[in-house]
Amino acid sequence: MGRQEPRMRISERALTVWRLYGWISAAITLLVGAGVTTLAILFDWSVWFIIGAAVALVLEIILFVFVLPTLKWKRWRYEVREEEIELQHGIFVVTRTLVPMVRVQHVDTEQGPILRKYRLATISISTAATLHQIPALDIDEADELRDSISALARVAEDDV
Repeated sequence: MGRQEPRMRISERALTVWRLYGWISAAITLLVGAGVTTLAILFDWSVWFIIGAAVALVLEIILFVFVLPTLKWKRWRYEVREEEIELQHGIFVVTRTLVPMVRVQHVDTEQGPILRKYRLATISISTAATLHQIPALDIDEADELRDSISALARVAEDDV
């Protein structure tokens, strides 16, 4: 019998943030597309360059603003237990990771300007081998979780 998936979800405001990131990316693609269109007109290139730029922009908006943020949010789950942290994420390939508390070296919360505006933070959990992150948590929940993981990691370290 397989283990149940983690219970906790990240903040629903993550959808807004990820969609905003999608719009920012689309704006950059729009600028590149405008440059390609200008060059196509100036140098009398094929109309396919202009069509390609437009199609790329439309696909990027559909994927990175509407489709992927929703799928990403639905898959992202986590759970902190006394002896481990379980993370589940991924869109097409779902990855489930168990991080033993005895391996946790330190825990940080991070906030860029967009996350700060939406009162969200990302938790980074460092082990000797790698860095694991839980994105877009409510800032109060992130602070509480950081302190909780830190305390559990110290207890696990004392038990070894």
